[in-house]
Amino acid sequence: MSPRRVLTADDYFDGVRGQNVSMLARAFTLVESSSQRHIPIAEELLTRLMPFTGGGLRIGITGAPGAGKSTFIEALGLLLVAKGLRVAVLAVDPSSGVTGGSILGDKTRMAKLAAEDNAFIRPSPSAGTLGGVANKTREIMLVAEAAGYDVILVETVGVGQSETMVAEMTDCFLALMLPGAGDELQGIKRGLLELVDVIAVNKADGANRKPALLAAQQYHNALDSISGHASDAAPAILTCSALHQEGVDDVWDAITKRCESSKQSKKFEHRRRQQNLRWLWSIVEDRLRQTLHTHPGVQEICDDVESRVLVGEMPPAAGARQLFAALKLDHE
Repeated sequence: MSPRRVLTADDYFDGVRGQNVSMLARAFTLVESSSQRHIPIAEELLTRLMPFTGGGLRIGITGAPGAGKSTFIEALGLLLVAKGLRVAVLAVDPSSGVTGGSILGDKTRMAKLAAEDNAFIRPSPSAGTLGGVANKTREIMLVAEAAGYDVILVETVGVGQSETMVAEMTDCFLALMLPGAGDELQGIKRGLLELVDVIAVNKADGANRKPALLAAQQYHNALDSISGHASDAAPAILTCSALHQEGVDDVWDAITKRCESSKQSKKFEHRRRQQNLRWLWSIVEDRLRQTLHTHPGVQEICDDVESRVLVGEMPPAAGARQLFAALKLDHE
C-alpha cells in the first residue's frame, strides 16, 4: 500500500476555492492544528486566501444552556439556505475532559441543516477557551468565507464565560433568552447588554407565548434604565419560536438591518479593522505564553521560582522578572 501523499498549501487552496467539501474540512483541521509541522502550511494557506475573505456576514450567537441555540441555528440556517445563501455553522462544543474533543455532536443536533448541500457544520472543541469560542475560530471564519459561504454563524458554549471574545470577531451579536425573564433579569450583565446587537426571546409558543412577550418588554425596560445605549444603537428585541419556525425571519431581518445600518455609518469596516488589531495581539500574547512555557532557560528555573513565590519568599513581580530575564526579554 503506497504512503498517503502529504497535502501542500496548493492542494488546500485549490480545494477551498473549488468548494470541495472534503478538502474544506481538511483545511479547517489544518488551521486548527497546533502541530509545528502544520503551522507554516496553515499560515501560507491563510495568506493566500486573504484576498478572497471578508465577503461573509459573521453572526455570533450566545445564550444560556436550554435557550435553544442549536434549534434556532438550524431553523435560521434552513431559512437562509432557502433564500439561496450558503451557510457555515461554527458550533463550538464544550471539550471532553478525556480526549479534548467536542462532546455534544452538533451535526446530530442539526440533522436537517447538515443534509443541505449549501450548509456546512463544523463542531469545534472550545478546549477551555474563554468566551466558549475555539482558539482558531477567527481563522476558520476566513477559510469559510474564501470557500464562498455567505453567512458564518458562530455558536458559543454559553456557560458564563466572558462573551467579549465572540463580539470581537463577529459583525452582529445575537443573544437568545428564555421566557420568564424575572430571574434572568436579576442576573443579566450590563456588559452583555453593551455587547449584543439583537436579543431574541426564544420558545415563544404555546403556554410560553405570553411569558415571552412579557420578557421582551422587561428587556426593553431594562435597556432603557441601565444600558446607556443611544436610541439608534439599542439592541433590537424580538420573540420567536425556533421549534415552530415562527419569528425566525424577523430575527434575521433585525440582524441584516443592524449590519446595513453599520455599513452606512462606516462602523462596519471600523469594527472589522479593530477586530483584526485585537486578533493580532491575541496571537502575539498566545505565542509569547507558549514560548515562555517551553523555553529551556525558563524551564530550568521555573520550579524554583514557583516554589519561592508559593511560600512567600519572593514577590510575584520579582519572580516574573526572573522568568522574563531567562527568556532574554527583560532589557532593563
